[in-house]
Amino acid sequence: MSQAPVVPCPRCGKESVWDTKNPYRPFCSERCKMIDLGKWADEAFRVALPDDEQEFTSPSHQA
Repeated sequence: MSQAPVVPCPRCGKESVWDTKNPYRPFCSERCKMIDLGKWADEAFRVALPDDEQEFTSPSHQA
């Protein structure tokens, strides 16, 4: 039986076991997971769009 890999927590860098027994994986704790979620919710993290899709245009609405 092989051991689960140990990876650095993406938030704090602390070693974390990548295993189903760790409900917060890849994070080391609930705290790190929630901090990361908060960053996404505050839009501190964003997924980049291709250059040709940078401007958002709303669809035309006809009444």
